[in-house]
Amino acid sequence: MTAKKKWSADVTKHSDALDLEAHVFESDDARKIAASLKRSAEHSDRRKAEPFRSAMSMLNFYINRAGKNLPAARKKVLEDAKDELRAAFGRPKEG
Repeated sequence: MTAKKKWSADVTKHSDALDLEAHVFESDDARKIAASLKRSAEHSDRRKAEPFRSAMSMLNFYINRAGKNLPAARKKVLEDAKDELRAAFGRPKEG
């Protein structure tokens, strides 16, 4: 794999914003993904933004980097995780 393709995996593993639980984005349960991101964001002492923004940014980063290679079912779970994350932080649902 080229260095160009490896950088996003490196960001996910070694983010300065959050210490993610292993394989967090592989779950088929949107609520579990959201809960994990929330825990990571709230316990991080290196994040630069509020916990909600840091967690949502990491989720969006993962979705965007996977791009067209992300199967529709997987993308649905991750998009649902956004709504679960908003609910977990008491934010209104978008759309």
